[in-house]
Amino acid sequence: MKKKVDVFDYSGVLCKALRRGVLLTTRSGDQVNTMTIGWGAIGVEWGKPVFIAYVRESRYTKQLLEESGEFTVNVPLNDDNRDILGYCGTKSGRDTDKIRDKNLITVESDVVSAPGIVQFPLTLECRVIYRQEQDIRQMPQGVVDRFYPPFGEKQVPDMHTAFYGEIVNAYLIEQD
Repeated sequence: MKKKVDVFDYSGVLCKALRRGVLLTTRSGDQVNTMTIGWGAIGVEWGKPVFIAYVRESRYTKQLLEESGEFTVNVPLNDDNRDILGYCGTKSGRDTDKIRDKNLITVESDVVSAPGIVQFPLTLECRVIYRQEQDIRQMPQGVVDRFYPPFGEKQVPDMHTAFYGEIVNAYLIEQD
């Protein structure tokens, strides 16, 4: 059962949850993946409600997000999910099915293809309307040093892309 909500009535809940982590879920074809994010923003862009998600270049989620152009933001309403957030923030969907591994229960969304997750009941359905790769040349050196050290074989920073998702639906998943 889903209860439709005004996303801005829950913006404070969302912002507080981001500090601990929320899940960003994507689907491309038959591949569903979820990952923990701790960076994001909610607001209004071009007169539309948006959630901005920051996803690193190296993440499997980025590949699926580029393919589908849709995602859900799955927000916990309690602190009983640290194990899930830790797992989904350290394992790659390239290597394992995190939804199966953590016994997450998915719920089909109403507008987008990515599902909601019962254990994270506040759900934002988002459709990408804009994306922007971050420009390391515009960042303070302290930020670069702390968040973007050389990475991988090429020893280049693993930058984020900001995905602006129009929030096309928002609801609470209620369990019977």
